[in-house]
Amino acid sequence: MEYIKELQQYTDTIPSVVTLGKFDGVHEGHHLLMDEVLRCGREDGLKTIVFTFDVSPQKRLGMSHTKSLMTNRERFLCLEEMGLDVLIECPFTKEIQTMEAETFVREILLEKLHAAVIVVGDDFRFGRGRAGDADFLLKMAEKFQAEDDAFTVHVIGKKKDLQSGREISSTWIREELLEGNVEAANKLLGRPYFLLGEVVHGRQLGRTLKIPTINQIPPSEKLLPPKGVYFSRTQIGAQQWDGITNIGTKPTVDGDQVTAETHLFDCADDLYGKEARVELIHFHRPEQKFGSVEELKEQMEADISAAHDFLTVKL
Repeated sequence: MEYIKELQQYTDTIPSVVTLGKFDGVHEGHHLLMDEVLRCGREDGLKTIVFTFDVSPQKRLGMSHTKSLMTNRERFLCLEEMGLDVLIECPFTKEIQTMEAETFVREILLEKLHAAVIVVGDDFRFGRGRAGDADFLLKMAEKFQAEDDAFTVHVIGKKKDLQSGREISSTWIREELLEGNVEAANKLLGRPYFLLGEVVHGRQLGRTLKIPTINQIPPSEKLLPPKGVYFSRTQIGAQQWDGITNIGTKPTVDGDQVTAETHLFDCADDLYGKEARVELIHFHRPEQKFGSVEELKEQMEADISAAHDFLTVKL
């Protein structure tokens, strides 16, 4: 998948099908849009493009301080796995912020991206003052019908959870994660919530206890579930391991920085400096402070045993 972070870097002239949005979480609701983009690309021979911004416009304008379900790189990897051709992560500049909706359609979607099909959700808004929406795009498509830049618009409704009838959204997923309901969040995401990051050096306590771990430092902008121990699955390159992950500050040894510390079952590899994808499968227990390192080790061994039992059945 081509990953473009400056709009001027996109120079292709092949007609495309474009979808636009924040796509935080790339969840089950977003999959409806991506499926339609891929269908159009396949049937009409169009390049498939996802257009988003490097940061949420609401955050850039100080209208929201909500943490994100995923980092930009995590979003890229999820879209790449779906088989899309291009991700354009446009900087939310003053020029973009003040651009009229019609100008955005003409100059960016049609002239720059050569959009033949535009796929959006029914709540999508864009342009100065959020004046553009799905209805506006449909009117623009009708207006351009007689011109060389004619395009069609596909408006996709929200996907609803069959059991509750509630619309699947990033907001709902955040609610579940903050409650520690990992399985519920994963169902809405359509895949496990994960942490992606470099394996860094820690205090080496796990190695001292003969329960070695890999350490990651989650970025400050990423939403984390409650501090505690999770059953997990980790992928590094082509290899994959089951394990347990502690998200927190390691209070038994007076830690203060929030880290993700994962013990990989049956792994003795040197993984420092490599990128690890740690998927959380199940919340096991809250983080707690033990009276001694020996008590901590005893609890970790019990956690490992429980994780083995759970993951053997679950996975």
